[in-house]
Amino acid sequence: MFFGPKVDLTPNEFREALEKEGGIVVDCRSADECASGMYPNAVQADWLKGEIQSKSQSWDKQLPVYCYCRSGGRSAASASFLKKAGFNKVYNVGGFSQLNS
Repeated sequence: MFFGPKVDLTPNEFREALEKEGGIVVDCRSADECASGMYPNAVQADWLKGEIQSKSQSWDKQLPVYCYCRSGGRSAASASFLKKAGFNKVYNVGGFSQLNS
């Protein structure tokens, strides 16, 4: 049986945290995937092309960061990277389809 990546916040918890604390929403999918839609005001940073590593250098490490992708795998890897890079509040919020439901 396959179990997906651990998600830190449910879609409702994500929306509540974003409304309360603000922060950076990161879409870890490719530009082609994002062409079909993104979460409002999200930053597109393709994990597989190393864009998280370069784009995150200009982000405030004190702000919450919410990562999502198609199914949660790339966002889990991105969240792990950001935590190791010193970001204090990083959350894998899973897949885009769950956030839009």
